[in-house]
Amino acid sequence: MREDQAFWIDARSDRERARGGDSRFTELLRDNIGAFDGVWGDIAPVAFACAAWRVATPPVASPGFVRWHRRVLSASCARNGWDGSMIARIGLVAPPPAALTASRAWWRDRGWEGWPEVFGQYVEPAERDLTKIPFVRPVLLVDAPLPLDDLPPAPDGPAEDLPELAHRALVVLVRELNRLVGPMIAQIESPGRPG
Repeated sequence: MREDQAFWIDARSDRERARGGDSRFTELLRDNIGAFDGVWGDIAPVAFACAAWRVATPPVASPGFVRWHRRVLSASCARNGWDGSMIARIGLVAPPPAALTASRAWWRDRGWEGWPEVFGQYVEPAERDLTKIPFVRPVLLVDAPLPLDDLPPAPDGPAEDLPELAHRALVVLVRELNRLVGPMIAQIESPGRPG
C-alpha cells in the first residue's frame, strides 16, 4: 500500500492465505458463487462488479482481498435503481467539523473523546468506556456515481474466466474509488489541516 491510496488489492496476502491453490480470492469466488445469482449474462456490468466487490471485501473476505485506508469504515457499491448506473457508498472517519472545534468549551465540560484508536486503527468505543465517557465520532458518508467505462462484461455463467473478470472489475473499482476519496483522505490526513 502507498500512503496516498484509499483502496488497494492485497495480492500478496491473497497468495499467502490460499488453501489449495494460488489465490484465496479464487477460492472465495468458488465458495460464494451464489453471490452472482441473477447477474450472469446481464447486459450491464454493474451487478457483476458489485457482486465481485462483496466477495472481495469484509465480511465475506476477512481480511479483504480489497483492503482500505484506516479512515475507511465501509465501502460498498450498488446499482442505482433510477437508471442502472453504479453508485458507491463510503463511510470515512472524519475530524470534528469546524463548528464544533471553534470553541472547545463544550468539549472540556464533559470530557468528550473522539475516535478511539487501537494499533493505529479507528475502532468503536468499548462498552466499558461508554459507561463513563461521552464520544463524538464524526463520519463522512460519501454517495457518488462511479464510471462504468472499463468494467468487464458480466459472464454468461461461472466459467473458467470468472476469477480474471472479477479481478478486472475490482481493479477498475479500486482505481475509481481512489480517484473519488483519495483526495479527501489526503486532505483529512494533511498535517496543516485546520482544527
